[in-house]
Amino acid sequence: MTVIIIIIILLILYIVIRYNYIINLENRVKQSESGIDIYLTQRFDLIPNLVECVKAYSKHEENVFTKITESRSKYLETKNLKDGEIVEKQFKEIIAIGENYPELKADEQFLNLEKNLSKIESQLQAARRIYNSCTTKYNICINSFPSNIIAKIFKFKDKDLFEADYEANDNVKINI
Repeated sequence: MTVIIIIIILLILYIVIRYNYIINLENRVKQSESGIDIYLTQRFDLIPNLVECVKAYSKHEENVFTKITESRSKYLETKNLKDGEIVEKQFKEIIAIGENYPELKADEQFLNLEKNLSKIESQLQAARRIYNSCTTKYNICINSFPSNIIAKIFKFKDKDLFEADYEANDNVKINI
């Protein structure tokens, strides 16, 4: 009888320890997702300044400016990382527009915005790698035996890795 009680206590202890470990991993995924959100928000805070700077030189690109403003608003409402990635493509379009105007490329405000954007982009890439690393570790844990049993009991679900929905292309071409 004592052996059965000890086995039950050890089993309960193991379940509690594994459950807490899974919760720890899940919280790291949430924290790393928050890091991406912070950098996306910082990048999106640059949008109005960048748009105004480029607008002054390219009056006929109004459609691009409207789309990026709408996408930025949608992300800020939903905080969906996939919505945030749509803006990345549109950002590249604005930079491409800027590169078509030599006088804009020499503008100090534009150069400063481009420098800040570059810095945020590298931080965002690092945040994405951290998120994917945390997510992979979490997914492996909840899909590996015997943790998968505990994960199913407590209804832990796989998390999606961060992947951009569009084909990244640094050579965006804009017809002017």
